[in-house]
Amino acid sequence: ATVRHDARALFNSVATEATRQVGQFNPQDLANTAWAYATVCHDAPALFDCVATEATRQVGQFNPQGLANTAWAYATVRHDASELFDSVATEATRQVGQFNPQDLANTAWAYATVRHDAPALFDCVATEATRQVGQFKPQELANTAWAYATVRHDAPALFDCVATEATRQVGQFVHCSTAWRRRRLGRSGSSTRRTLRTP
Repeated sequence: ATVRHDARALFNSVATEATRQVGQFNPQDLANTAWAYATVCHDAPALFDCVATEATRQVGQFNPQGLANTAWAYATVRHDASELFDSVATEATRQVGQFNPQDLANTAWAYATVRHDAPALFDCVATEATRQVGQFKPQELANTAWAYATVRHDAPALFDCVATEATRQVGQFVHCSTAWRRRRLGRSGSSTRRTLRTP
């Protein structure tokens, strides 16, 4: 998935076998599998159903990156997994102090994207994001602000800090926007990178 190679037959075969073996997957296997299929936008609803069930069962063993990547994956493919989102929200709230800026931004983005109600999670993410805001990159600042505005979650301290940090980094926002437009116009050979760490 990292190199975005077109291998649909392979992804279909892996999905079938992974669905059969999913009970033997550990948290990293589950998160990486969901991330890979979401990254290439490969349709595998049966696999996503099975991974959601197993991930919900093992959610207490996930690390911050696994929680954030799993939420991101399911939001990206818009796969209905309410029980998984509830479980991830509970565990993420418990571990939020260990999240880095990318984990925080991706988690907020995921829950806002699927409009999944998780006020306690948004409260905790806002507190931690406010504490770490100086380490956020421009896209993480933008995604976080978008997420809170989208769900209309009250977080004035976070918005104040994001505004201050965005003002400080405004030159990088312009650079990122220009680079994005160049890629969209095909003037650059590099592909758009997601705000997500590769597992």
